[in-house]
Amino acid sequence: MKALSSMVIIIFFAIFATHCNAENIKKDKSVEEGSKMSFEIKKADDEWRKVLSPEEFHVLREKGTEKPHSGEYNLHFEDGVYSCKACGNILFDSDTKFESHCGWPSFSDIKDTSAIKLITDKSYGMVRTEVVCGKCGGHLGHVFDDGPNPTGLRYCINSVSIDFKSTNEDNDGKK
Repeated sequence: MKALSSMVIIIFFAIFATHCNAENIKKDKSVEEGSKMSFEIKKADDEWRKVLSPEEFHVLREKGTEKPHSGEYNLHFEDGVYSCKACGNILFDSDTKFESHCGWPSFSDIKDTSAIKLITDKSYGMVRTEVVCGKCGGHLGHVFDDGPNPTGLRYCINSVSIDFKSTNEDNDGKK
């Protein structure tokens, strides 16, 4: 019985901490309800399936996630830019990427305010802030308020939802 009450208390505090995190980020007026958003690029699911792998489709279009510590860009620290895998929209500079030890690529800031949109996510009994591509609406991950200064934010992004272009590559992707 004592173990059960300890477990209930732990679960309560985990939900409370997640809720507080989402409330702090939600103070930002850019957090919206997903159903009210419109995006420049609009495609039907069958069109997305033609250009995305099954895993990319699951994460970007069905709001899935990749396993922690499995993504190509988790421990990747080359100079360059990260863009949306679905539409090519530039999202993050490598100089904002940091090792958060969470298992997914983490960034402290976005490239441009129009690069992403933030959506209140109430799935799985939690309240979080979802990060989607500002151009196509593809699910990228979530943002949390436990990142480094000066922003204090941690954009926790699925590797499968992004591409990387090195600053050492020319416009054709050749080094």
